[in-house]
Amino acid sequence: MSYLNKNYLNVKGYIWLLFVVLSILFISVPQIDMFVANLFYDGKSFPLNKTPLEGFFYYSVKPLVVGFSILTIIIYLYNKITKKQILNINAKALLYILLTLGIAPGLVVNTTLKENWGRARPAQIKEFGGTKKFTPAFVISNQDGYSFSSGHTAAAFSLIGFALLFRKYKFLMPLILIYATCVSIARMGAGGHFLSDVVTSFFIVWIFTHIFYKLIFKEDS
Repeated sequence: MSYLNKNYLNVKGYIWLLFVVLSILFISVPQIDMFVANLFYDGKSFPLNKTPLEGFFYYSVKPLVVGFSILTIIIYLYNKITKKQILNINAKALLYILLTLGIAPGLVVNTTLKENWGRARPAQIKEFGGTKKFTPAFVISNQDGYSFSSGHTAAAFSLIGFALLFRKYKFLMPLILIYATCVSIARMGAGGHFLSDVVTSFFIVWIFTHIFYKLIFKEDS
């Protein structure tokens, strides 16, 4: 079983395996999505929707991602002009952050999946008071929905890139993982996404983030 702990494109073997297994499970047993969504449904609506707690996690993602990005660019420019190395933000670090934030959550999740898969959100399907039909994860639908996969989850987990970049601050990774998980739960609780939506976004971001790290810095993260 040692092969599960080996790195493949800078991603542990067990991560690849878990992603494949869970993807197959969500496709073959779609009732998992329905069961989890039903945990947040009170028979009439999704009570967490539009609450202050849900709103905090919904609206905090973009400012955090944009704020960290702008701060990175500012530090890079300052280092470039003054010939200093604050937080070691150089051209490679800047490129890494731009790729991490742009490719996985931007190009893969939002542009490719959300815009083309058409999966209806939990709150939109008949079982939860809507008018649309439930479709399993990874199955392209004509429901004109934007459920698969979760853009907010992908954006929140993309902050992992900063945790890898500033690895000496060991508190960053668990803090970001907890925050992004809360964002994911909030999106499910509001009826905006199924479990498979947020899980898929997590794996996509995790895998791309680590692959880019290896490609740019030529070392394992």
